Amino acid sequence: MKWYVGADHAGVTMKDNLVTYLSDYADDVIDLGTNNLTSVDYPDYAHKVAQAVVNDSPSFGLLVCGTGQGMAMAANKTKGIRAALVTNAFIAQAARSHNNANVIVFGASVLNVDVAQEALKVFRETSFEGGRHQNRVNKLDVYL
Repeated sequence: MKWYVGADHAGVTMKDNLVTYLSDYADDVIDLGTNNLTSVDYPDYAHKVAQAVVNDSPSFGLLVCGTGQGMAMAANKTKGIRAALVTNAFIAQAARSHNNANVIVFGASVLNVDVAQEALKVFRETSFEGGRHQNRVNKLDVYL
């Protein structure tokens, strides 16, 4: 699998941990920053990752900020992105199987890294079910 990853200063430590975790699967991981604790604006990194995922389908995105909310909101402004703010493995599974999520988002200030790793594992191992969900997913881009 190919991943584009990004974080703001609040998420950089978790992002780095998850990059290592994905590399253990031999996934292709492109880190788009940030790579230090200097304050940055989360929309800049969400946009970089979202654009990369759209331009390199069927790749996936991983975003991390303090709560995850800002990254999810910013990424979902990009047509073709279905970013899911994930807090556990069940949400990760449903986001992939029902919503065909192509970006997973975590909040480093509110989520333990072990929970994030388990959710990321489930996300990467789950396929979109299609069927009754496809028409709903098709409507997501209509409203942009």
